[in-house]
Amino acid sequence: MKLTVLVDNNTYIDRYFIGEPAVSYFVEDSGKRILFDVGYSNVFVRNAEKMRIDLRMLDYVVLSHGHNDHTWGLDSLIRLFSESKLEKIEYQSPMIIGHPDVFHSKLLNGEEIGSMHTEEKISRHFKINLSRTPIWLTDKLVFLGEIERKFSFEASKPIGQVVTGTGESDDFLHDDSAMAYKGENGLVIIVACSHSGICNTIEYAKKVCNEDRILAVIGGFHLLNPNELQLSKTVDYFKNIKPQHLFACHCTDLHSKIALSSTAELKEVGVGLSITY
Repeated sequence: MKLTVLVDNNTYIDRYFIGEPAVSYFVEDSGKRILFDVGYSNVFVRNAEKMRIDLRMLDYVVLSHGHNDHTWGLDSLIRLFSESKLEKIEYQSPMIIGHPDVFHSKLLNGEEIGSMHTEEKISRHFKINLSRTPIWLTDKLVFLGEIERKFSFEASKPIGQVVTGTGESDDFLHDDSAMAYKGENGLVIIVACSHSGICNTIEYAKKVCNEDRILAVIGGFHLLNPNELQLSKTVDYFKNIKPQHLFACHCTDLHSKIALSSTAELKEVGVGLSITY
């Protein structure tokens, strides 16, 4: 499995890519090409072009959850494929993978922070497979679906409201998901924002993959000014599972990164990073 960071808050020095406070990763495994999240704008397309990654030849686009910094780039993806059809450029239309709630409207203080596109509109451009249960994308790489929430110190507060067929309700981000790669020496957990809780996510990945060993965790840990209980419990959890590497980024603040550095080797993350397991 090879993962390349197309979008993150940070970029590497002397690598002339563009960053934004968002997430998009390009993942390759067993001949399959997967785009994990599409960021906030067209930055993922521009960076991919510089990296000579052809996003016209994708098998899957996996959406971690419905927030704007992970889905608003869909507009640019639609444009990329629409123009490819018009200009007769070779392409392979991918399947969109996500939770059934991923395209629901999400509001914060009355402002839209969810997907700009409905499921119906997206279905005019791409095939869609929305599932609460895990979907194996390759023999070793799985989309986790709806993540079980085991730990009470995580995911305890809503973020705005979600609008469904029954009206508005507090949004506990049940659409938040992740991917896991089951390697010979353990799991690589690929997260975006970890609204379900980073510890909950890892525990569920262990259950789905029937594997307790953790090689690495990459992505946003949703540790932005966490309270003392959550941070201490999270650090204790990581000390217990003993991952080899942590690539904490996006929505993980400096204080939390420093605390986590006591549990595993903490790696720098930025646009242009490429890791292979």
